[in-house]
Amino acid sequence: MASTPQASSARPWLGLIMLSLVYILNFLDRQILSILAVPIKAEFHLSDAQMGWLGGLAFGLFYSVLAIPAARLADRASRVGVMAAALALWSGFTALCGLTGGFVSLFIARMGVGVGEAGGVAPAYSLIADYFPPRMRARAMAIYSLGIPVGIAAGAWIGGLLASDWRRAFIWVGLAGLVMTAPFLLLVKEPARQKPAVAMPSLAGVAASAFSRPAFWLISIGAGSASLVGYGLMFWLPAYLVRSAGFDLVHASRFIAGVTLIGGVAGMLLGGALADRLGGARKGAYALIPAIAFILSAGFYVLAVMVKAPSFAFWLFVIPQALGLMWFGPLLTAVQHLGPPAARSQVSALFLLILNLIGLGLGPYAFGKLSDLLTPAFGAEALKYAFLAGLGFYILAAILLTIAAARLGKDWSD
Repeated sequence: MASTPQASSARPWLGLIMLSLVYILNFLDRQILSILAVPIKAEFHLSDAQMGWLGGLAFGLFYSVLAIPAARLADRASRVGVMAAALALWSGFTALCGLTGGFVSLFIARMGVGVGEAGGVAPAYSLIADYFPPRMRARAMAIYSLGIPVGIAAGAWIGGLLASDWRRAFIWVGLAGLVMTAPFLLLVKEPARQKPAVAMPSLAGVAASAFSRPAFWLISIGAGSASLVGYGLMFWLPAYLVRSAGFDLVHASRFIAGVTLIGGVAGMLLGGALADRLGGARKGAYALIPAIAFILSAGFYVLAVMVKAPSFAFWLFVIPQALGLMWFGPLLTAVQHLGPPAARSQVSALFLLILNLIGLGLGPYAFGKLSDLLTPAFGAEALKYAFLAGLGFYILAAILLTIAAARLGKDWSD
């Protein structure tokens, strides 16, 4: 049997707070490039497609693939130790981004950030699943996932303030992560583990168990399709606001910080609460809640990019941002039950591999490439039409998750 949570010794709420703080740094370091894309593109004379490579594949490839061996190590050894080492590594490479001299060196530094962050998420999912009982897991996962909107908002705000010296922005946020490493090791406790009744399955065994369940594939590809939209929109939103809405970079950074913080926090908490309330009676609710949210989000994003008044546009962006992030609590909880309980970190890493290769690896590049292709026809408005075309992946995600909802009850394991 899997490890049993030891709430009193593991201090679950303190652990959750620290894990969330590290996740904020994770997304701050990951996403600050988007707000700094305007000055970086100008200094290095890059195309939108090249900026998309920096924001997507340079980070996403190693982040996705190396998450699997990092997760296997975390299932065998200390998850806290793996995460602390990952935090130090990605923070160091973030600081190095500020010392680069061109596209190639920045690409390599971003690859280093991805290598470090490979060990920073799947072990956290596993820790949270052991910290909290099943009836609280979706809410706990949603609270942890608040690191995404808070981290993106912090990256936008800090990036906007330091955009005139983008190198200093990378160095400062990288040093902040290095300083955080020691407190994380001191305050986050590993839940006591019972010896499994059977030996831990091999990676091939874990993959075979997860891959044999249709719900795993449907959820992974559905979440990846939605993440393609999410990463693509958030990476290019600063440039869109500057080119199409007439914002300066500081105003754009504040707009994005507000949209992400208000919408993201509301959406994640709502998604987790609904999943805990409805998922106990019907497992399919874990997939159906995000499916409905993605359909609604696509409609509101169409309105948001077409409206001209900035104050009105703000709330039209907040609503789909909230809807588009409701999936984290429900789907992350479901994934914990689609493989061997003793190998939760590895099941999470397999899920993240598929999700991030699609979403993070392709999202920023796909939107940037679409913008380049549409520029001869639409000029400065090309990003707007790239956004509208990309929203089709939200519809695809909703279809896949609706099918997954019918399978979850059969594929679920405790």
